[in-house]
Amino acid sequence: MVNYQENQKDISLKIKESRKLFILSCEIVVLNFLSILPVTAATEEPVLSVVYGQENANQWRGISDRLQTIGVKYCVISLNDVKSGGDWGDRRVLFLPNVETLTPTQVIALEDWMSKGGRLIASGPVGSLSSPGVRQLLRSLLGGYWGFSLSDTEQIQAAKTKIPEWANQTGLFGKVRGGVVIPNDMGTESPAVWNSKDNPAAVVTTERSTFLGWRWGTDTASAAELDNAWLKTTINHYLTALAPSNRTKKIAGGSQSCSTTVAATPSAQGSRGAGGQGGSSSPLSPSLTPPKTATAPIPRALPMVKPPSSQEAIDQLEQAVRLDVAPNSNEPIDHNQAIALQQELENLIGRVESAHLAVLADAANVGETISEEKQFSSHLNTPHVKEQPIQLASTKLGALAISKDQALAQVRLIAKNLPQLIAQKNYALARQQWLVAKTTLWQQFPVDRKLAQPEIRAVWLDRGTIVRAGSKAGLAQIFDRLAQAGINTVFFETVNAGYTIYPSQVAKEQNPLIRGWNPLEEAVKLAHERDMELHAWVWTFAAGNQRHNEILNLNPNYPGPVLAAHPDWANYDNLGNMIPVGQTKPFFDPANPEVRQYLLKLYEEIVTKYNVDGLQLDYIRYPFQDPSAGRTYGYGKAARAQFQKLTGVDPVNISPSQADLWQKWTTFRTEQVDSFVAQVSQQLRQKQPNLILSVAVFPLPELERIQKIQQNWETWARRGDVDLIVPMTYALDTSRFQRLAQPWIASKQLGATLLVPGIRLLSLSTIGAFDQLQLVRDLPVSGYALFAAENFSNDLQKIFSSTQGRIQSKTSEPIPHRQPFQTAAIRYTALQREWKFVFQNDQRQRPSQKISDFNNQAEVLRSALNQLAASPSASKLLVARASLTRFQSQFRVLMSQEIKSNSYQVKVWENRLVTIERLLRYGERRVQLRPL
Repeated sequence: MVNYQENQKDISLKIKESRKLFILSCEIVVLNFLSILPVTAATEEPVLSVVYGQENANQWRGISDRLQTIGVKYCVISLNDVKSGGDWGDRRVLFLPNVETLTPTQVIALEDWMSKGGRLIASGPVGSLSSPGVRQLLRSLLGGYWGFSLSDTEQIQAAKTKIPEWANQTGLFGKVRGGVVIPNDMGTESPAVWNSKDNPAAVVTTERSTFLGWRWGTDTASAAELDNAWLKTTINHYLTALAPSNRTKKIAGGSQSCSTTVAATPSAQGSRGAGGQGGSSSPLSPSLTPPKTATAPIPRALPMVKPPSSQEAIDQLEQAVRLDVAPNSNEPIDHNQAIALQQELENLIGRVESAHLAVLADAANVGETISEEKQFSSHLNTPHVKEQPIQLASTKLGALAISKDQALAQVRLIAKNLPQLIAQKNYALARQQWLVAKTTLWQQFPVDRKLAQPEIRAVWLDRGTIVRAGSKAGLAQIFDRLAQAGINTVFFETVNAGYTIYPSQVAKEQNPLIRGWNPLEEAVKLAHERDMELHAWVWTFAAGNQRHNEILNLNPNYPGPVLAAHPDWANYDNLGNMIPVGQTKPFFDPANPEVRQYLLKLYEEIVTKYNVDGLQLDYIRYPFQDPSAGRTYGYGKAARAQFQKLTGVDPVNISPSQADLWQKWTTFRTEQVDSFVAQVSQQLRQKQPNLILSVAVFPLPELERIQKIQQNWETWARRGDVDLIVPMTYALDTSRFQRLAQPWIASKQLGATLLVPGIRLLSLSTIGAFDQLQLVRDLPVSGYALFAAENFSNDLQKIFSSTQGRIQSKTSEPIPHRQPFQTAAIRYTALQREWKFVFQNDQRQRPSQKISDFNNQAEVLRSALNQLAASPSASKLLVARASLTRFQSQFRVLMSQEIKSNSYQVKVWENRLVTIERLLRYGERRVQLRPL
């Protein structure tokens, strides 16, 4: 009995102590949330990991000082050591300050880590120098992306719209020098904005990430007090959003190691610091001395270039970049995300139906009947006919077991049930069902019947593939495969890393990997024998390549044969480096008259000595820079002299803080590229009037692009300097590809120039590539370009041969950039076949007068386009454009019933009419260039 009473007393005391501890914990959480106490009060264990890398090494002192001021205990993650999700550590919150280059492996690992409950805080232009695929994935993880740097210090203020309560504190606002963050359309909030025109976002936050639009930890960007307030408030937000029992819970699978020091590097340009071992949680005391920063390049004849520390942005391979929809993730799906998931399924249904309609209409035109249980979706109510079965695609995820109509019904049911699963918080099952629906739809693409109309079907034939071909016979096998697959335009790599692929009288050296033959001469013959066009693909201002040096067993510092012979032609960054940190290529100075004359002479040799059909300019830009980070480029000898003559100021002595002068310096460099494109266009067209000039360009927003690489390709398009704009819209899923390409497809700034989106085949599944092609065919563009021939698989060739390969005919199919009027007429005839097929097989009743009106207007347009194609003239062009405009204005009225039942297909038809409109505009410019 005594023992029982004593036990009861002990239990009562423990309950009281527990209550006190609970009350104290609650008080600490509340105080932390109000930013009154340092965040370490909430827990003895570090809850934060901070990423250290070469790009923030010289800022580390300021970063660590601020962290110590806050009092937060943290672990250090060496970016160089990150190879998997576990390498990001097991702490709940990760801070990524001012890291601009992430590899595909690292960002995929980051996505994996966040899917397990990790929360991310990032600052500065995160990932802005990474490959397009990496940047796209980061956008989804961060809720936005770094748009461009602001030239002056601006006031950060609270957004006028409703902002999260945790971010509505006075200490979070003040003067900052940073950049505009572009938020995603869904699932993001912008609690802080810049006090400038249109109040662009300064901070973007989501349920699992916060993105600060300035370089945290640098005195030139912001005051320590403001930095500390944002980091402390954000950490507390993510911790207090969790249940108390989960606040110290670790990330499953994360490394338990907690390094608190940064190992010293041998030099400022050495490898990234590796964290030591141990579990101490004492404040960070880095032994790394911040490197000194030069203010001007040091003139020298041939500077030593630094070995690459990371891959250049466009050259990074987008290996295994996954979809945003992870199959087993139970992360919450908000309302906007749910809408996006449903919309993507609807779009994919539309693409599948559009492909089937093209097949059926073409088959009906030649009197062939095709069946697959039912031929088209129930939306169009087409009848059942049986003869030759359509072969459908396989995605290697299981054998196809259902018909197209069954598949569409199944997918529509999944789309209908998604909101209910999400409302029940069954997020993992919702994602799994979505992925099942996508796979099911991918299996329904028709892959053994012709469905493509005349279009630009281009491929980049890269140096590596040419070298491996080894001879004319080997090269002929490549051209045979491409021709059989329906490719009609080859971008043949002719100048690479300063070497020509052919023996040149102008260039210093033919590529040493080519021995005993002339690939360019043979390629032109092979292409023309197969009714293909060959365009010489040349590196413009990129003069060398460290990776190519490795292949040739040369010193990595070798700048290429041209700069080795003419060191005064080199360009430099503001630290005196010919190759910027993190990149692999030295560049020419575009302001140097001798450089321009050399390149013009070289290109003239190519287009006059060889019967090439076109010239494509690649690397028609400066290297990547970020002025707000103190990384700028363009300080070649000639550029400095010319700018100083114009303004009285050496550009190495100005900075972005001098807004007027800096704008002049940016404009000066941009104009060097602009004027060279104009000069190439004018001089080469005088030699070869029929030459097609194209440019491979970055699809970054215009202002960001001009600030970072001085590439203003909208100007070249509007002036008519180029025929084709080929944006490198590389993505590993169709929705991302559409988001990259759509702004430029819809752009009104390209004049009469044709847009040809680029598709990167590397790591892209065969049916994934086909899906992107179908999207291109449903959008108002005239074709596509595939990068590159080395990734053109046998599976892809088989599908291409069936769906767009050449049919035996005495007449060859027109290429849009060469025969725009003929292309427009044929594409319009294909449209008419689809309308006829739908009307004939639709069981719904339509007023006979309405059908008659539609057919009459359609026939007027067909006649006008055919007459223009047969014998082009200004008067016939005027009639055709007027007929098209009139028909477009009435099209939606004529298609009112179809809009209700299949709005996607009606939009596709409208897009194809826009494509015809653009072909007529382009054709008009070609008429002005040369007599027909």
